[in-house]
Amino acid sequence: MKILLATPRGFCAGVERAIAIVERSLEKYESPIYVRHEVVHNDFVVADLTAKGAIFVDEIAEIPDNVTVIYSAHGVSRSVQNEGAQRDLKIFDATCPLVTKVHTEVRNFREEGCEIVLIGHAGHPEVEGTLGQVDDGVFLVENARDVELLNPRDPMNLAYVTQTTLSIDDTREIVKALRDRFPNIRSPRKDDICYATQNRQDAVKKLASLCDAVFVVGSLTSSNSNRLREIAERSGVGAFLIDSAEEILPSMIEGYDTVGVTAGASAPEVLVEGVVKKLQLLGGTLLSQASEVRETITFSLPNELRTTIESDAE
Repeated sequence: MKILLATPRGFCAGVERAIAIVERSLEKYESPIYVRHEVVHNDFVVADLTAKGAIFVDEIAEIPDNVTVIYSAHGVSRSVQNEGAQRDLKIFDATCPLVTKVHTEVRNFREEGCEIVLIGHAGHPEVEGTLGQVDDGVFLVENARDVELLNPRDPMNLAYVTQTTLSIDDTREIVKALRDRFPNIRSPRKDDICYATQNRQDAVKKLASLCDAVFVVGSLTSSNSNRLREIAERSGVGAFLIDSAEEILPSMIEGYDTVGVTAGASAPEVLVEGVVKKLQLLGGTLLSQASEVRETITFSLPNELRTTIESDAE
């Protein structure tokens, strides 16, 4: 059995920044350090940060005064920001800059009088934060069928934005349905689906074309990891979303000639290494592959958390 790795895979710049904000805060400030919501959707990362001293909570009300608080990479609503600002808290915002871009689009479109269609998954924290950027005038759609149920006040004055971690193919279908029904709908100046999501989805499509099965390393709560599994499955191969190597059973690879491994944007490389080792123990041979896409994007940390070297480099 051959083992192929997708490239790129794993951590994106937004995830790296969010984790670094928590780790630097733990180093610089007295414990406890509170994090509102899972800083990224990965059980291994959350457990590691918890072991280092981070305390994860669901709401600001659970946090005592005079401590450091970090907002997760998924972003928060204006009401959460206001609640935090009214408390005696030291706050760092680890919202991914690409999510912040969507928040800005929503506010700008609304200030211009547009109602907004948000394409995303109900209940996801990124979607909750985006919906909460304005008081009203935002409609959530999850699929093309939802578009038929929209009832905006002014169909001629409508715009759309998207969750950053969606399936590119699914989103394209929904956007087409929106344009068919509302020909004048305005779009973001640049696509909202982030570069890392696009790159990882392209990579898993190619990987699936070469494999009998694909293992996606990522947690069930991770939107982008779930999309990778779905894409592999639609390609007609076996598709498994796993948190770690311990979930791999011999029966999952029985009869396969080639298996692929990738990871969602919130899954660390150490988990990928563990999966590869498990597959090797089960008889697999890792093949070397040339990297086709090199990601060079980085996001800076808040000024207070930067090292002297980082500050000098800028």
